Amino acid sequence: MNDLIGSALGPSLVPLLLGGLAVFAGAVVQGAVGFGVALVAAPVVTLLDPSVMPGAVQVVGAALPLLALAAEWRHVDWRGVGWALLGRVPGVLAGVWVVKAASPRALAVIVGVMVLAAVALTAWTVTVPRTPRTLVLAGAVSGVTGTATSIGGPPMALVYQHARGPRIRATLAVYFVAGSAVSMGALAAGGELPARAVVAGLLLVPFMIAGFAAAGPLRRYLDGGRIRVAVLVVAALSAVLLLIRGAG
Repeated sequence: MNDLIGSALGPSLVPLLLGGLAVFAGAVVQGAVGFGVALVAAPVVTLLDPSVMPGAVQVVGAALPLLALAAEWRHVDWRGVGWALLGRVPGVLAGVWVVKAASPRALAVIVGVMVLAAVALTAWTVTVPRTPRTLVLAGAVSGVTGTATSIGGPPMALVYQHARGPRIRATLAVYFVAGSAVSMGALAAGGELPARAVVAGLLLVPFMIAGFAAAGPLRRYLDGGRIRVAVLVVAALSAVLLLIRGAG
């Protein structure tokens, strides 16, 4: 079966391009609204090569926020990040257990279910108060889903959905950098971060950089709501394909 790494002669081009396009699209969305790269890329990368998940998208998810922080670091809600990271730690431990306990097929189902849940929550406009309790809870849920499936943005985005754009993007960027580092460290300690997953993630980084660059000029012109609807539809379809594959 083709995969992102390919043979010793080099990467397999078609899967790499397909995964790269998914990362590019997700980076455009995350560059505009603050999250989305994992939501778009994780289902596609899992379909192409489940053996590199969740590590490959974790690598991309840790690198992309650094670009956002370079532009908007002054808008970070440091207090909110602190509470969210407090909840992230136990969530990460639970996420590592899920990865160790689940087979590749079961993990595909888990990713599909998580994506569909994320799509439903993100599409449903919910008013969530931004308090220490909700931030800790969002951090815990994000820790589980982010570690097990690399999709940890929607719980935090729900809490910050009524904040201004720069505050959302900057705060989520700090949270993603720290959270991804914790998740990858825990996965590595648990023996669930193989070198080929890291290599696959690094191969996808150029597509991520290109997507973030494309988002810059478009940020003030694009309607975030319309972009998110289109992306959520694609993510939902990918998730349904994952569920079919896992059940087959």
